[in-house]
Amino acid sequence: MGATGDSLDEAERLMARRAWREAHALCLRALQDGAAGRPLFLLGVIAAEHGNLARAAELFGEAARLEPGVARHHAQLGRCLIAFNRQDEARAAADRALALDPADALTLDTIGVVFSRAGLHERALPLFERAAALDPGNASFQQNLGTARQFAGDFAGAEQALRAAVALQPDLYRVWWGLAQMSALRPEDGAPARLARLFPADPDADPDRALHVGHALARLAEDAGDPPAALTWLARAKAARLREVAYDPAHDARLLQAAAATAGPPARAASEAAPIFVVGLPRTGTTLVDRILSSHPDVVSVGERTDFALILKRMAGTPSQLVLDEATLAAAATTGGGVDLAEAGRRYLEAVVPLAGAARSLDKMPLNVLYAGLIHRALPGARIICLRRHPMDAGLSNYRQLFATRFPYYDYALDLENTGRYVAGFEALADHWAAVLPADRYLNFRYEDLVADQEGQTRRLLAHCGLSWDPACLAFHENAAPVATASAVQVRSPLHAGSVGRWKRYGEGLAPMLAALQAAGVEV
Repeated sequence: MGATGDSLDEAERLMARRAWREAHALCLRALQDGAAGRPLFLLGVIAAEHGNLARAAELFGEAARLEPGVARHHAQLGRCLIAFNRQDEARAAADRALALDPADALTLDTIGVVFSRAGLHERALPLFERAAALDPGNASFQQNLGTARQFAGDFAGAEQALRAAVALQPDLYRVWWGLAQMSALRPEDGAPARLARLFPADPDADPDRALHVGHALARLAEDAGDPPAALTWLARAKAARLREVAYDPAHDARLLQAAAATAGPPARAASEAAPIFVVGLPRTGTTLVDRILSSHPDVVSVGERTDFALILKRMAGTPSQLVLDEATLAAAATTGGGVDLAEAGRRYLEAVVPLAGAARSLDKMPLNVLYAGLIHRALPGARIICLRRHPMDAGLSNYRQLFATRFPYYDYALDLENTGRYVAGFEALADHWAAVLPADRYLNFRYEDLVADQEGQTRRLLAHCGLSWDPACLAFHENAAPVATASAVQVRSPLHAGSVGRWKRYGEGLAPMLAALQAAGVEV
């Protein structure tokens, strides 16, 4: 086996140089010579590098079965599984890897990635710290550490790690955007010129880089007090991606209409458990309300969960590759459509109750606004809070945000007019839910009202959820739990009115969005 081990060592060296074909051949030869776990693991790495995650998961799983004492087998299996939203299995694989006490930086970082993507940020951070300490010259490890520190509220530490990452690898455009989000880029650092050089000459050839760099430059312009310049950079940043996705506003309009048609009576034998859902458009105060309520000793935030959507999709068995689509909503809402809503509610509780322990769970996935009717039918005891904000401020906040680039449900935010259309559709849906759902189960809650009367509106939130008054809810900014959303910086500070009426600073640049809202009859 010594010769086989030497050949696999050579395969790993070849993989480090991205000589995949030669490494693949050595792994296949090792399998023919009787080796098992290690060549399968390396073949899994090659499959993952080429985007075949399903095959990679199979290979990592077999490697872990044959050699269960090797931590990296379990770690990489977990990383594949988390990509498929198989969170329970991914966490279990990461736990197995960690129990083997790995000492190499890559495995520690990989386990941290699994925990982070599963929402277990407290567990991820120390692993990223250890990985970066073991290999401080690895830019990727520094990037993961910086992001984890930002979620934990350690902004000075986050900036230190992210700056270390771009010092090691100056073209890490995602890191530059991370620094911009924290307003950690300054003109005196030469950041505008460095970022302008990073912006691709041909955005269509690299739309992801254009998005991140352009958004960072827009944030710099905003910090410098130049909103029109920020809008110019945002338009340049988004143009290539908009062309790439070929967004169709009529598709989202139909989706919103399909959601509105799902209201109905609660399912028979539905659980009376009372989980809390905070929904609405992103960037409208959902994280703020999450922090207020989870500052209560009887509430635990479980983050932005996709469980309810995934459960409905699996039960409906609709053929599209999308989790959220018209067919799935229709199947879930229709008697005989293949979805037992009482069972869907029970499955949801099975997934989230362990995360909250004895406390009430709070799920703040904004897109659950499309499932509000089905949530009430599946879990009639649930409390749903829908954030509302001035339509122009809501639209601007969405347009300014860089959403996950491979998540199609926010593609409307690539264009001002489309953003206006979507906000109008959301406004109509939120009004519809208020009309058809019980007032003690669904609450439209305005961000501006909270800013104007923090204590009074906080008492209103608690009363809606059936929670006793607790002054800790006023000190939400002292909540030490991690925040893994774009609001990570803002919710660490006391409530203020700085973003109310922000849209008025942008002048005629927002005309396409304003026109779309007015055409839909939205009062602005």
